[in-house]
Amino acid sequence: MSAVIDGDTVILEFADTTERVRLIGIDTPELARDDKPAECGAGLATAALSALIPVGSSVSVSREIVARDHYGRLLAHLVPRGSTQPVSLTMAESGFAAALSIEPNTALADRIEAAARDSRTARRGLWGLCPVSDR
Repeated sequence: MSAVIDGDTVILEFADTTERVRLIGIDTPELARDDKPAECGAGLATAALSALIPVGSSVSVSREIVARDHYGRLLAHLVPRGSTQPVSLTMAESGFAAALSIEPNTALADRIEAAARDSRTARRGLWGLCPVSDR
């Protein structure tokens, strides 16, 4: 892992290339850019992802059917070394990500949606800090 861009995007170094990777199945608040202010909790979501997969750590990468989004980012699930759970699911469970299901990459959609729903009900993470209308 070479960099965390925000709560749902990282930069990974592979043997012969560097890729911007968008996590499948979640959406997190946007950081400030293009003269737009940061959305509520954007910094916290970025920090949560950074804690799950710190710079320099190893992750396993698994892809689904559609390989890239319309920005050219690689779409993938990332699992930290020593874990069996994708970080997207952990982010939803801890309340730092909303579920975002985009066909056909939906292998974990039910699990992520249930985790995000439980977090929202329990007001964990961003759900306890940000207005619900923001997510």
